[in-house]
Amino acid sequence: MKKRKFGLALAAVLVAGTLLSACGSGGNSSSTNKKDNFSVALVTDVGGIDDRSFNQSAWEGLQQFGKEENLKKGKNGFDYLQSHSDADYTTNLNTAVRNGFDLVYGIGYNLEPAIKQIADQRKSTNFAIVDDVITGKKNVASITFKEQEGSFLVGVVAGLTTKSNKIGFIGGTDSDLINKFAGGFQAGVKAVNPKAKVQIQYVGSFDDASKGQSIASAMYKSGTDVIYAAAGGSGKGVFTEAKNIKQDDPSKDVWVIGVDRDQADEGNVTVKGKKYNVTLTSMVKRVDKAVLDLSKKAKDGKFPGGKTIEYGLKENGVGIAPTQDNLTPKVKKAVDEWKQKIINGDVKIPVKPTK
Repeated sequence: MKKRKFGLALAAVLVAGTLLSACGSGGNSSSTNKKDNFSVALVTDVGGIDDRSFNQSAWEGLQQFGKEENLKKGKNGFDYLQSHSDADYTTNLNTAVRNGFDLVYGIGYNLEPAIKQIADQRKSTNFAIVDDVITGKKNVASITFKEQEGSFLVGVVAGLTTKSNKIGFIGGTDSDLINKFAGGFQAGVKAVNPKAKVQIQYVGSFDDASKGQSIASAMYKSGTDVIYAAAGGSGKGVFTEAKNIKQDDPSKDVWVIGVDRDQADEGNVTVKGKKYNVTLTSMVKRVDKAVLDLSKKAKDGKFPGGKTIEYGLKENGVGIAPTQDNLTPKVKKAVDEWKQKIINGDVKIPVKPTK
């Protein structure tokens, strides 16, 4: 009889424990429950995972996470959904949720309205937005960068490299985000070369390489010899134009400063058997690092829901690309000095350009 009573009591405890566990297992807040079967997806902006820039960097970070965690590409591991227009954002986010992904990234500020909407509807799924801030939602984490800091450093490079004192900036859109790139770049140029002029223009989108090339062509023809392209896929056109000029006249020094990833490979051009590279340097924005970091936290049950994580020079989230073959020792030294000043808080960098 005693054994039967004990068995019933134990069963009651187990049932109660199961119920409590079920009630407390909502996975959309900062949880301490580590998941063994964890899956992650990202929804791209219109640039796509082969934009050689922002989206590609995010995908590389997710691939690295998959490799480290022995996950397979696909439904129960890691994957991406490509957006070809703004209309795809909501559809792709919903598809990722329906496919059971535990964490879903929205790559780019353009996805902010869609993530807000879907996060309210799908509260058992965690979301992360890159390059915007969504507050008040426990199932959304925000990732931002101090683009102005890295852009200041490539501005120093441009200011010390230009021979014409005519420098260009081509942005994807005239937006708060892209103006952080422009403002930091302009300030970096002026810090080392007050005589230099920085012309700023915008493509109007991140996936129009033809227009990017057209703007670059006009700038180079006007005497500009260094262009910083912060324009996603539209920046491909800037590289194309610089390489065309180099092919026509190898003695002409025209440079492109890349963005988001080390874009040294984009600048390779061969003329009559001789190899050149028109990439001066790149402002690396470590979206890959951010995606890898947050994915690990989420898998370990430490998803920072409702919080914003910001990456700057101090966090190694932005900076000069490791490929620096076209930089002189003088330029490299100046970059290192200014980098330390920024980390120390000795330099106040604007988040938008001056007229």
